[in-house]
Amino acid sequence: MNTIVNKALGFFQKVPSAPTNPQDVSEFAAFDIKDLYASEDGSENGQLQLGLDEKLRQAYFWITNTAIISPFYDIEYEDGESKRFVFGDSKVEVTLPQGQSYSSFVLIPLLTLAVRGKCLIVGGPGRGKTATSILMGLLAGYSKTDVLRAIQHGQPQMTISDLLGHPLPADMVKAEKTSDIRIAWRKWLGMRVKIIDEYNRIPTRTQSALLTVLSDNYAEIFDQIFECPQAAWYLTANDDAGGGTYQVIEALKDRIDIVIRAFHFNTRFIEDLQKRIELNYKPESMIPEEIIFTEEEMDRIHEQIRGITIAPPLRKRLEFFCRQFEFFESSSDKLEYMTKDTAKLSGLDFRTLFRKETGKDHVKDLGSQTKNGVSVRKIMTLLIYAKALAYFRGNKQVELEDIRQILPFVLHDSLVPHLESPYFDQAGNESYRVDRIVWLRKLFDLSCEEYMSQDMDTEDPVEYFDAQFRQGLENVSKKEVDRRLLEIEKQLHKWSQEKKLYGYRHDDILKLKYFHQRYTNYRRWLQWKK
Repeated sequence: MNTIVNKALGFFQKVPSAPTNPQDVSEFAAFDIKDLYASEDGSENGQLQLGLDEKLRQAYFWITNTAIISPFYDIEYEDGESKRFVFGDSKVEVTLPQGQSYSSFVLIPLLTLAVRGKCLIVGGPGRGKTATSILMGLLAGYSKTDVLRAIQHGQPQMTISDLLGHPLPADMVKAEKTSDIRIAWRKWLGMRVKIIDEYNRIPTRTQSALLTVLSDNYAEIFDQIFECPQAAWYLTANDDAGGGTYQVIEALKDRIDIVIRAFHFNTRFIEDLQKRIELNYKPESMIPEEIIFTEEEMDRIHEQIRGITIAPPLRKRLEFFCRQFEFFESSSDKLEYMTKDTAKLSGLDFRTLFRKETGKDHVKDLGSQTKNGVSVRKIMTLLIYAKALAYFRGNKQVELEDIRQILPFVLHDSLVPHLESPYFDQAGNESYRVDRIVWLRKLFDLSCEEYMSQDMDTEDPVEYFDAQFRQGLENVSKKEVDRRLLEIEKQLHKWSQEKKLYGYRHDDILKLKYFHQRYTNYRRWLQWKK
């Protein structure tokens, strides 16, 4: 009987055979002195030396196939023509992707570990939010005991001292000034994986202290500073709307990089639960050593991810998408201030201001679907997670589908839908009011369609002016400056003939105004130089 049990438990510790994603790509890893001692077949001590991207994939497949029961493949990739089926009165389409696809509930926490991001996992109790976070800590090389001790459990009585640490009593008595007081800092502050369970149950004042650690990587008590290392953060909440005992402060929500949902349990996998009970199997106690990462490996992964390239055509599509949303014509009579941020700061009702935007096609206008724009922080997060996803898939360059798949999770809690937009009233669009992931992906698809319809890859005047300006102003004559200024003015005149002003054009105009001012200042300098 013991032999059978041991054999079964051995199955749970089996690491997927490599390569998990066969393809003709070269090794990402930088040169290592160990390479000099590897055998001709690329092995050392009889074991094949694999890239760190492959190790990440092995960790992913061990978690999905063994540790976490997550039989969902919501991050889909095509590889040829995929079969599609339609079910029910609502005509829901189910795709059987031919490319290797993934579960966001496992993949995104793993990517967060790789990029040292901040991931919020939302979902009802008992859906594996904390268990997944714990596995990330174990993958980072911490013991189960250290990870469990380091979890910060949100509760209404949590004080700043509970979260960060407390001053030593003896110093409180003897110290003549606050800088003399030593602090007994909490151990979790120095860890590279930080887990905050039910963060929306933490009191508002303590949330402010947490914000400093999460955003600036330091903690402060009595003028004493503890500098924290760069870390991957995992926060959990039962309420998707960010409710709970305390309302989460806006600044803290804004610092969260990416949001995922914990899936429901598929009851067709109850047999797997039965086996775990009978074998007394706990994934966190049996994680294979082969997929545990050292601190050095995590640093190398982060460096390699930053080296993944994003081709200009992809970057331009992302730019086009991001500039759709901030523009809000009724918020001012000056172009620079025509933003949704201006409307928000005014305190006036957004719906009232929106009704003043008459004459536009609000179904076509993607900006009508949101109450705000995309922040710089979110754009940077989107770039690094797209790079991480491409790296995880074994590619050296980001693909359009990488951006399309990761974008909804990055913008989930930051790009707020304007549910009174006529777009949501269109037949077939009602579900977008409820499911933000599907809505955001559709929004990106619509933006890409508009990009293609305008032939932006070949017909982009701003790109022409940008390339010209980046050549520098050294030795540019006054005659050439005058010529460029006239070109800019002609282009602005051409755009002024368009009947309606949309978000994507707003940033174009402002950039040409920027170029115009730079050339004007340079021309003035040339005149003074004479």
